[in-house]
Amino acid sequence: MLLKSNIKRLLASQMKCNSILVTRARTMSTTGEKKHEHTESSLNFKGNYDVIIAGGGMVGCTLACALAKNSLLSNLKVLLLEGSPNKKVNISSEYSNRVVALNQNTKALMNSLKIWRHVEDIRLQPVRYMQVWDASSDALITFSSTDLQDDDVAYIVENDILLHSVIKELESTDNKNVNIVYNAKIDGYELPSAEDRKPKSTVKMSNGDAYTCDLLIGADGANSAVRKAMGVQYLSWSYNQMGVVATLELSEECNNTTAWQRWLPTGPVALLPLSSNRSSLVWSTWQDHAKELLQLPEDQFVDTLNDALWKQYPRSSSVSAATSWVSAALQRAGLPDGTARQLPPSVSSIVAGSRAAFPLGFGHSTRYIAPGVVLVGDAAHRVHPLAGQGVNLGFGDVKDLTELLAETLYSGFEITNREWMEKYESGRQRHNVPTQLMTEVLHRLYTTDMMPVVLARSLGLQLTNALQPLKKLIMSQATT
Repeated sequence: MLLKSNIKRLLASQMKCNSILVTRARTMSTTGEKKHEHTESSLNFKGNYDVIIAGGGMVGCTLACALAKNSLLSNLKVLLLEGSPNKKVNISSEYSNRVVALNQNTKALMNSLKIWRHVEDIRLQPVRYMQVWDASSDALITFSSTDLQDDDVAYIVENDILLHSVIKELESTDNKNVNIVYNAKIDGYELPSAEDRKPKSTVKMSNGDAYTCDLLIGADGANSAVRKAMGVQYLSWSYNQMGVVATLELSEECNNTTAWQRWLPTGPVALLPLSSNRSSLVWSTWQDHAKELLQLPEDQFVDTLNDALWKQYPRSSSVSAATSWVSAALQRAGLPDGTARQLPPSVSSIVAGSRAAFPLGFGHSTRYIAPGVVLVGDAAHRVHPLAGQGVNLGFGDVKDLTELLAETLYSGFEITNREWMEKYESGRQRHNVPTQLMTEVLHRLYTTDMMPVVLARSLGLQLTNALQPLKKLIMSQATT
C-alpha cells in the first residue's frame, strides 16, 4: 500500500504542476538556514552573463562544455559557479570507491563533446554481461552485449575520472566565453516573476559579490537552492537505507566484464567490474545494517559480503514448486529457463580505507522550469541507485536542453523563450518519471520476503528473461 501511496502522490503532484509555479517576485533564498541580507549598495557587482550554471559537478560541467562546443551557443557568455576548490585530480593506481555506470547514450554525448577520449586515456571498464538474481528464489535475468548489437551494456567509470575528463576538455576548448569560479559560496538568489518582460536573475555570493544572468540553470544537486528559490513543489522521501561502497579485490583474476546484482531481502548487493582483479561494491541496505557493516573489521566485512553473494536464504516450498514448473514449461517451449547461470566471483579483501556509505532517497520536482530558470540533474530528480540510472538521467537533461536551446536561437528567439523551456520540461519528465516509477516499483517489490510477493516477482523475472523482445525493450529504455 505504501508503494501505491507514493505513486499516487507523484502522479497527483505531476498533474497539479501547472498550478504550483509561484508567479510573484521571489525574495532571496539562502543556501543555509540563516538568511543574510545585503543592500544593493553593499553588493559588489561582478558582471552580467547570458547563462549562469549553479553547480560544477559532473552534470553542471558537462552542460558548460556542451554550451561552449555547440556552434549556435558558443557566443553565449556563460558562468559556472562551483562551491568546491579547484583541486587537480591525482589519478592514482588505486581505484576510487565512487563509480558510475554510463549507458550508450551518455557515451555518445561524451564522444560528441570529445570528453570520452580523456576517459579512455585514463581508464574505464566495459560491462559486456549482467546477471541479476533473487536470493529468495534464485530466479534470474541476464543481459548481454549481444542483445545490443554487440554494444557494451554499460561502462564503469570512477566519478573523479569522469569529472576530471570533463573539466580537462572544457578548459582546453577554444571558447573563451565560459568562465569558472571555484570556491563559489552562493548566499541566495533573486529570481524574476512571470510578469517581467525580460527575466533576469541575480546570484548573491556570501562575500558580497553579485552576478546577473538571463538564464539561471540549477545543477546544484538534490538539496538544490535554485529549486527552493523557485518555490516549486518537491516530492521526496527517504528509503531509510544507505549505499555501502568499497573497492574489492577478487580471489582470482578473470575476464571481469560482468556486473553482478543479487537481490537480498534488505536490498540489492552489486559488484561492478573495474579490472581483471578489482570490482566496485554498491550494497543497498537498511541504515542500521549499513552502520554495522562500516564498523566490522575488514576480514569480517569480507566474510559477510561473500555470505551475501553466496548464502542460500530460506525458500518457500510453494515458490520453489511454481518456479520449477515454469522452468520446465519454458524448456519444453525451447525458451531460456534460467537454470544456466554464471557463478559470481568471491571476494578476497577490500582496499583499505575504501569503505563508505551514503543515504538513499527519492526526489522529484513537479516543475523543471520557471521564468528564466531551468533545473537539471539531481536538482530536478533523484532515484535509488539500484538501476544505475541517476547520472544518466542528468546527462539526458544536458543533451535535450542543449539541443532545444540551440534550436531556439537558430529560430531567432531569446534564450528565455518560454516555448523551448516547456518542451524541455515536458520531454524530460515524460522520460524521467516512468524511469523513477519503475525504480520505485523494483525497490518495493524486492525489499520484502512475503511469499505472495516473492512468488509474483520470481515468476515475472523468469518470464521476462525468457522473452527476448521484452528484454530488449527494457535494455533500450535503460540506454536512453
